[in-house]
Amino acid sequence: MKRQNVLPRWRGFNLQGMFLMNSPGYFEEEDFQMISDLGFDFVRLPLNYTFWIDYNDPFEINESKLEPVDQAIRWGEKYGLHVNVAFHRAPGYSVAKDRVEPFDLWRDSEALEAFILHWTTFTRRYKGIPSSRISFNLVNEPYGVDPGSHAKVMRATVAAIREIDTERLILLDGLQYGTIPMPDLGDLAKTNVAQSCRAYIPEGITHYRALWVDRKRNFPEPQWPGGIDRDGVWDRERLERHYGAWAALAENFDMGIHCGEGGCYNKTPHDIALRWMEDLLEILKAYNIGYALWNFRGAFGILDSGRTDVEYVDYRGHKLDKKMLDLLKKY
Repeated sequence: MKRQNVLPRWRGFNLQGMFLMNSPGYFEEEDFQMISDLGFDFVRLPLNYTFWIDYNDPFEINESKLEPVDQAIRWGEKYGLHVNVAFHRAPGYSVAKDRVEPFDLWRDSEALEAFILHWTTFTRRYKGIPSSRISFNLVNEPYGVDPGSHAKVMRATVAAIREIDTERLILLDGLQYGTIPMPDLGDLAKTNVAQSCRAYIPEGITHYRALWVDRKRNFPEPQWPGGIDRDGVWDRERLERHYGAWAALAENFDMGIHCGEGGCYNKTPHDIALRWMEDLLEILKAYNIGYALWNFRGAFGILDSGRTDVEYVDYRGHKLDKKMLDLLKKY
């Protein structure tokens, strides 16, 4: 069996403090402490670049506004968590629809110039902190872009980062919302570049009754095996083939692979969610691929998830989904 053998098998959660335009703009130390105390070692920070610019101008970076990111990195060190710094909204692109970008990252040279400016700013700011503590995830879930246009942006940005820091670990999300591996970028493994997949397959389970997805699909009542996606019915065998392609990329190019997001929305019946999740986690573990649940607290998470069919237990004043926690820790 082909396996990922470059990166540690980090396991943890995404934290959304600087994610959408209406996010609070900061992180909570309590989350880092609880994630560590529960036995995990990884947090991903999906960031929105508008939090650290002035005058709504992508070229006016105000580095004093990066203090919440600095603080998160310090908390990562304090609690023994690897911090993955990710651009969820980058200059010129985001999968989120809460803002219209002034230009297109994949087509406009000005957008690429701004994108590189932001990443080189981060590179200089965090140079000297080892990659065992922080990594960069250049842009979340590229979609609607051809492989060549995507590769041009990624290669230019990696090259600009490498002029400043030759060591920083960089992760590139797969195409089509992080679902398709990119062998055309496999040569970048030699420069400490890895790739990131997703665990949202099939959407008929992971996003059942999630308005931003399901209103376009009208998914039937979830079942597993037999979950529905836009390309048909899924079972464990299809999941194994899907992640096997990522493991093959890892072994063929000696490239690191991590699963940067995944999970199941709270409207899917809990027993179905856990059955799907156990198959998923067992497969990822077999391929030695780590993961980060989309929420720690929230509708995809283990704390305060709002599920109506869970017997929660109290954990430091929060409602803990103990069955989901135990399953995550098992794998």
